[in-house]
Amino acid sequence: MKPVLIIRTGQAPDNIRARFGDFPHWFRLGTQLVPQQLHVVNVAAGETLPAPEEVSGALITGSAAMVTDKAPWSERTAGWIRNAMDIDLPLLGVCYGHQLMAHALGGRVDYLTGGREIGTLPIELLPGAEQDSLTSHLPAVFRAHTTHEQSVMEVPAGTRILARSERDPHHLLRYGKNAVSVQFHPEFNADVMRAYIKRKHHDMRREGFDPHHTFRQVAATPNARRFLKMFSRHHGLNRGPR
Repeated sequence: MKPVLIIRTGQAPDNIRARFGDFPHWFRLGTQLVPQQLHVVNVAAGETLPAPEEVSGALITGSAAMVTDKAPWSERTAGWIRNAMDIDLPLLGVCYGHQLMAHALGGRVDYLTGGREIGTLPIELLPGAEQDSLTSHLPAVFRAHTTHEQSVMEVPAGTRILARSERDPHHLLRYGKNAVSVQFHPEFNADVMRAYIKRKHHDMRREGFDPHHTFRQVAATPNARRFLKMFSRHHGLNRGPR
């Protein structure tokens, strides 16, 4: 079986990575894939992506970078996404990956009005989500971990908007039969979320947020986390080697 590609667009901060591991590890746990099934490419470090035809699907991670900077590695990855869409490759973008997919396909990304969104927040499904293969199992409102400064401000033509938060109307998008993205972090657990809040508490105070209240609101997010497993199972990515 072809490997599942993890497109690594960044890495967790050093102190978080030392305690909890990094993005590829979190995605592997969430999708229930084994290391032998994965091929990790660090595009932010200049590594070259395989052709979309050489992989069975792709997961695009978060990053501290900004899509609007249009870094060369990011724009090259956007081109790869367009090529992958041409062959209906299963794609899942998360946070930066979510924004990059929208940007690649004609949407607009910019800074979220009112400052960053961070913490464990309620995500609300929108009409039609109950008929989607990946969201029909989710409750109408579920909790998810978030941390982002930029967001998808305008979605690409033909995109279905499946879920929103109070401040971000585009938390879960479907671009085609095999391509979806989420602004929230299904790969995070509660400990990772708390670590990000601790790291960002000075920025949060400067922007008028109460980091202590946000920290106390952190909780488990089993439904959001299940999204990774559902994506993997729906597209047959975790069947193991043949």
